[in-house]
Amino acid sequence: MNVPARSDESATPPAAMLFMLSTYVFFTFLDTSSKYLVLAGVSALIVAWARFTVHVLLVGVFLRGWREPSRFRANNLSAHILRGGLLFGSTMCNVMALKTLQLAETTSIYFFGPMVITALAGPLLGEWAGWRRWLAILSGFVGVLVITRPGVGVFGVGHLFALGSMLSNSFYVIMTRRMSASETSESLILFSALAPAVLLLPMLPFSHGLPQDGWHWFILVMLGVFGAGGHWLLVQAYRLATTTALAPYPYSQMVWMILSGWIIFHQFPDRWTLVGAAIIVASGLYIIHREHRLRLRNRTTVDAEAEALAKKL
Repeated sequence: MNVPARSDESATPPAAMLFMLSTYVFFTFLDTSSKYLVLAGVSALIVAWARFTVHVLLVGVFLRGWREPSRFRANNLSAHILRGGLLFGSTMCNVMALKTLQLAETTSIYFFGPMVITALAGPLLGEWAGWRRWLAILSGFVGVLVITRPGVGVFGVGHLFALGSMLSNSFYVIMTRRMSASETSESLILFSALAPAVLLLPMLPFSHGLPQDGWHWFILVMLGVFGAGGHWLLVQAYRLATTTALAPYPYSQMVWMILSGWIIFHQFPDRWTLVGAAIIVASGLYIIHREHRLRLRNRTTVDAEAEALAKKL
């Protein structure tokens, strides 16, 4: 009796799980530190610039760019600048949102991003979603409405910045997908931070609110460490496991954000934020599940056609 081979599609190595969980701990530290600094009076421009500049320096050191500079060559510089500008916009909007919103609120709205990407992937990438995924997208949007509650005195400027951050990041991800076929991974990592750092330079003289003590300067430097470290951990995770297997792990950040907001800022999300977050997370997980099933179905169809062709031959 032949036992069918078990697919390792969903088998995630423990090391990959640890890398992914650690990634979003680092990203939680990044947002928590950013919120701490802007609440302490440090300019959002300085916070964003430090985050990207330290990131660039760390990438250059750890990837040893001086040995093989060709790895960092940009084939399409204008696309890199546009992509970096989108990340700059996402980061600036996020920092501004953190001034007034809780960490859990900004994260919940940010989690609607994958659904926006799914919707935009049709016209921009030719990856059209079916009605089930569109239903999940609409459900996720309901979750955003539950959190922001426009028309009942809750919706504010912070929510606008959070939505702007999410939208900008969605276009950033789509551009990354399009550019990954023609650009090296090293160039994508480098220019994603270099372009915003350069774009921010002319604005720094007009910014107000420098760090007031050594502790604030230390946190400012650590922003880049958290950002670069998080991206490094993410790369390590994807080297060990498939994208499908790792797709649900970003939602673990919600736990870290709630804990961080509670411990550092003594803020705990209200029930409507928790309900909205649950709707968004459930919708996102359904889209992941649906895309996984479609991928398996397509693979099965291809295998069946190949087997039928082999029998004819």
